[in-house]
Amino acid sequence: MILSISKRGAAACGLLLVLLALGGCKPITRPSSGLLPTPTLLPITAAENPPAPPSLGAAFPDSALAVAPAVAQPPTPSPTPTLPRPTATPEVISGPLTVGVASAVPEEWTAPLLAIFNATSQLQTPGGAYDLTVLDQPDNASAQVLLLPASAATHPLATYVAAAVAPFATVPDDVAAAELQQRWRDPVGAGRLFVTADAARFLENIWGLKAAGVATVSASEMAARLEETPNSLGIVGFDQLNPRLKALTVDGVNVLSNQLRLAGYPLAVSLSVEGTGSSLLAALLQDAVQPASNRDPTRLTQLIMTGVTAMSRVTALRMDQKGYDYPALVISDVFAAADITHISNEVPFLDDCIANPTENNLILCSDTNYWAALAAMGTDIVGLSGNHVNDFGREGARRSLQWYRDNAIPIYGSGMNVDEACAPLLWEDHGNRFAFIAALAFDPPGAWASADEPGACYYYDNKERILELVRQLAGQVDIVAVELQHQETYEPYPIPLQIAEFRELREAGADIVTGVMSHVPQAQEPYGPQDPGGSGMITYGLGNLFFDQMWSWETRTELAARHTIYAGQLINTELLTMVLEDFAQPHWATPEERADILNRVFAAAPDR
Repeated sequence: MILSISKRGAAACGLLLVLLALGGCKPITRPSSGLLPTPTLLPITAAENPPAPPSLGAAFPDSALAVAPAVAQPPTPSPTPTLPRPTATPEVISGPLTVGVASAVPEEWTAPLLAIFNATSQLQTPGGAYDLTVLDQPDNASAQVLLLPASAATHPLATYVAAAVAPFATVPDDVAAAELQQRWRDPVGAGRLFVTADAARFLENIWGLKAAGVATVSASEMAARLEETPNSLGIVGFDQLNPRLKALTVDGVNVLSNQLRLAGYPLAVSLSVEGTGSSLLAALLQDAVQPASNRDPTRLTQLIMTGVTAMSRVTALRMDQKGYDYPALVISDVFAAADITHISNEVPFLDDCIANPTENNLILCSDTNYWAALAAMGTDIVGLSGNHVNDFGREGARRSLQWYRDNAIPIYGSGMNVDEACAPLLWEDHGNRFAFIAALAFDPPGAWASADEPGACYYYDNKERILELVRQLAGQVDIVAVELQHQETYEPYPIPLQIAEFRELREAGADIVTGVMSHVPQAQEPYGPQDPGGSGMITYGLGNLFFDQMWSWETRTELAARHTIYAGQLINTELLTMVLEDFAQPHWATPEERADILNRVFAAAPDR
């Protein structure tokens, strides 16, 4: 069985009932919209007599990918369109209109503009008809189509968005636009700068000609040039980002954000109509340039993935004392703003669970009231590959699974039997199609699902099934994300078996491979389009999220991975850093704490 749902939405209750054969429906999480149809999977033959998935229907008809109208949204505004439509207010003009296209406008934009101008001798408007003349010398025209900073564009027709980048293993997060301009003009004195050819031709319109020492490199070689040149920075087009590059914020503005307002971003250049009659001309040209941007917010998804969550022991005690949403109070706004918020939950939800803060208690559960913390985080999907999912026996596991189903909470990694446990969860957001898979590669055997008993998908009994599933899904969805509950260690360095098995999943076609067992942050391994297998990310371990391990600095430090997917490709991964306080509540790391966490995980990266 393959579970299929997507995020923002809506009539989700009835749809989930049909898909998952649920009982009652009492949603307590953000509803979802637009179900992603399940793909047809070929029979699995790689393993000796593995259980094959059933026939799953047609593969992604275009009509089924439309997103239903959103209803409940995160507590942050939805992104505005990149290019606002021109105002409908009629402009009063005396005399004929003349227009020109600036010489700096790229040919691919100039050609469609001139085609429209040459086919239009007169503009018919509610305020009257106006003769239109195109001039070869645009500076002499009453209106002009030219390139401007996005913040200065009156009537934007198209926008090019660039990104400032450094090697992925870089601690600083921000660069000032003024520093980039200094490097642009004086790379010897201010520091080396690499730039792609298309970024250079747009930025020259707002910064002037670049200095001879600013090297023009291709997007595919940018990461290598930055990595071999200390203290260097780069500039690429937004759509040329990849996980080996760290996208820096510029003057504090994050180009990856799903809330980005381009008017406030220093590296955005707009094609704009300026001058007399500009509003009329903008209306004429509003669909002339397509695509209108190399950063279309309707194709962008931010996915946040988290580590160990076990709201038990002292964490549970604090929630009983201070409120069920206590763990989420400091960090929830950032997590809720993601398009897809993932939680890896280790323990069953039971309505009769009682907090047991006894030291070293390893029989763990969460009261169903504790879902309030995950609801505050904007949780959309829950991975259940933890080795504590059956801590209250098979009957406790059944009750917990049924509770998720009764409340329309999408889950994967555990199920009422092994086929359910190993099934992927399919998801769609902003036109990007996802498959999420989770498995347990650790003891105890009592946590493993069987043919007729609930539990987690045990990786080693189902390895060939999962690898073949990854191979097939890689050809049917955009992003395959696999998480493994692997052997637990308390070091940032992944063990050799972990490295080999995570890389094996990547080689099978997984775009994102995540370790959800480590109680401390572990190494990261980004891949770019020039690497074998193409762009992707291995996160060997994220550490804890909500868990009471206050006994060492390492166990108190936490990561969350915020992945940006654009037009079906993973283009960047940001590492969010937190520190656990009061056995229950993470706080954002200070700059010094963040530097310590990042330096540890970067230093632990295995040899490639």
